[in-house]
Amino acid sequence: MNFNTDIKTFAALGTGVIGSGWVARALAHGLDVIAWDPAPGAEAALRERTAKAWGALTAQGLAPGASQDRLKFVATVEECVAHADFIQESAPERQDLKLALHAQITAAARPDVLIGSSTSGLLPTDFYANSQHPERCVVGHPFNPVYLLPLVEVVGGVNTAPEAVQAAMQVYRSLGMRPLHVRKEVPGFIADRLLEAMWRESLHLVNDGVATTGEIDDAIRFGAGMRWSFMGSFLIYTLAGGDAGMRHFMAQFGPALKLPWTKLEAPELTDSLLDAVAEGSVEQLGTRSIADWERYRDDCLMAVQEAIRNTKIKHGIAPDA
Repeated sequence: MNFNTDIKTFAALGTGVIGSGWVARALAHGLDVIAWDPAPGAEAALRERTAKAWGALTAQGLAPGASQDRLKFVATVEECVAHADFIQESAPERQDLKLALHAQITAAARPDVLIGSSTSGLLPTDFYANSQHPERCVVGHPFNPVYLLPLVEVVGGVNTAPEAVQAAMQVYRSLGMRPLHVRKEVPGFIADRLLEAMWRESLHLVNDGVATTGEIDDAIRFGAGMRWSFMGSFLIYTLAGGDAGMRHFMAQFGPALKLPWTKLEAPELTDSLLDAVAEGSVEQLGTRSIADWERYRDDCLMAVQEAIRNTKIKHGIAPDA
């Protein structure tokens, strides 16, 4: 079974924060982009978000021919997908909406065109149930900001052809991404399940008066978060076991996993908890706007990626390893 991986025209359906990130990434890689979103003012908002991302993308390096002028906004789903070589849907996280939208998308797209969904937890078997040629349909779950962060989780449903998963991963690689094949359909996939666990515990710490939102963020960014930017938990804990490695680490620290350190279930979202979280976050923002913090975030991400790339080269590790 052959699927088209020669991508010249990228279709984006849904142009909020995630969808606009896909648009910016595709444009930066020299593609033509056709976008659709039914929300009022969506085109203006998309072009504004793309323009904001363009500075970071320019600093990172644009592909030949890359231009914001290659973005076309259209009025219908059919017009968006009819001539697309690859389709990425980033609609809101509602199964009924995605189910109907993909029935419409797949009826209008060419049969060999791959279709990805940016869902962060819905299962492809469910929302592609009414799709035509579901063998070419996958989840392609990115991370914000999509135009800078390379990870994309690729998940197939029961009707997805294995060749489609591999072809989609090839397309995402061509966009400078690091695709990760999630082998089974599980809610939340891999990364969001890990993040959700930490988010639940963070809310408990605020709710129990242990720490403010800023203090919790400091615990991450000056500790584990700094390590996570270049080394995941399993390798970190292997090193913590010394020369004996992971088996020694598990023997030494494994029993602590049985201790009741974590709450597991999320706390009730009471008014007092919501107030504490919101007020703490406002204090963290200070006098800087969201746009100011987004620029800071993007610059930090590029600096971290460049530092890691240079250090890998220094140690004889392939930059894309």
